[in-house]
This record gives sequence, C-alpha cells and structure tokens, in this order.
Amino acid sequence: MEIAVVVLVLLLVLAVIAVWYGLRWVRMRRNGGVSVALRWKPDNTRAGWHLGIGRYEGEVFAWYRVWSLGIGPDRVFERESLMIADRRDPAGTEAYAVPADATVLRCESEGREPIEIAMGPGALTGFLSWLESAPPGRRLPRAS
Repeated sequence: MEIAVVVLVLLLVLAVIAVWYGLRWVRMRRNGGVSVALRWKPDNTRAGWHLGIGRYEGEVFAWYRVWSLGIGPDRVFERESLMIADRRDPAGTEAYAVPADATVLRCESEGREPIEIAMGPGALTGFLSWLESAPPGRRLPRAS
C-alpha cells in the first residue's frame, strides 16, 4: 500500500511538471516568443545546442531554455553590444538539433564569449530587423 502511494505521488509530481512546461511554452509563444537554439562556446567541438524561446524585451533579446523550471531568462543579450560575426547553414547532425530550415549566426558581444544562435527564416528576419532598428548613430550590428 505504501509503495502505491509513493508511486502515485511521483506520477502526480511528474504530471504537474509536464503541465508547467506546456503552459510556459504556450504562454511565451503567444507573447511574441520565437523558437531559437543557442550554443555557447561554439569553438568547443563538444558544445551542444540548447532549445529555447527568444523574446524581444525592448533593448534586450531574452532567451529562455525550454527545459528549465526557472521563471526568468537564462541568457540576455543587449542590442547595443551584439554583433553578427558570421552566418552559415547547419553542418552535419546540427540540422537535427536546431529549428527547421535554420540559419546559424555567430554573434559576438563586448566582454562576453561568442555564441551561436540558430533560428528559422521568420525568426531570422525578425531578429535582423530588431538588431538593425537601433536608435540613430549606433554602429551597424555586423562585424567588419
């Protein structure tokens, strides 16, 4: 009898966590979020991709990891310091780890390690528009 209660409690906890993830995902997507995969330390061949939702919050691009119980963003990128250093198509098995028809952008930011962001065509257009719509007088977001 006691084992059945423990199993029931564990199943209930797992169900609550699954509902939490589902509601979080839907809420972020409905509030303007886009599917984005992120990879930090891209020069490390063993670095993997992490799926998440990216949201534009004024002057920052906030990235929320899909499999996280946290409420706040896992990474925040400021438009003022973010620059695109390179652009490429996913190579090899990367195509399975990033959104469909994704383009990979290598981004650099002052004082931070480079990162790679992979996003589909619609999200890419929005991201580039957001970067380029900075206030007048700001340098271009692409490295020379």
